[in-house]
Amino acid sequence: MSQPDFAPLARTLRELVQSFVRDAPRGTLSRTAAGTLSVLDRHGPQRVTALAEHEVITQPAMTGLLQRMESAGLVERREDPDDGRASLIGITDAGHEALQARRQQQDAVIAAKLAHLSPDDLAALDAAAPALTHLSQITESHDLVR
Repeated sequence: MSQPDFAPLARTLRELVQSFVRDAPRGTLSRTAAGTLSVLDRHGPQRVTALAEHEVITQPAMTGLLQRMESAGLVERREDPDDGRASLIGITDAGHEALQARRQQQDAVIAAKLAHLSPDDLAALDAAAPALTHLSQITESHDLVR
């Protein structure tokens, strides 16, 4: 049995994601900083190496980003209870607030785009929402571990 041709759907989804990234409001958080806060929000405190792998950047780059985020009060370092030589990075209340503000801005941009769609298109997207959620939760090799 032959594999279905996913190329047209993959291209459409890639272009959709790119349009959201391109049209995202330019705030105080970089995409990588927002992604890092989102990981910490969803998965709890993480090691620097796990965050770097998840964001697909080098460990030194992540260390520099985390130092800037720590100075801004968005994250804090904690001792790793499993390894006294290592630290865990956690999100602070200010980090939660910054992340929530960014999400609200992004939601407004997406809602403005959705307002231009027909009722049939909106119904199709609503029906596809569970599959899109599942797709967004599938990871290849960037699973966070503690």
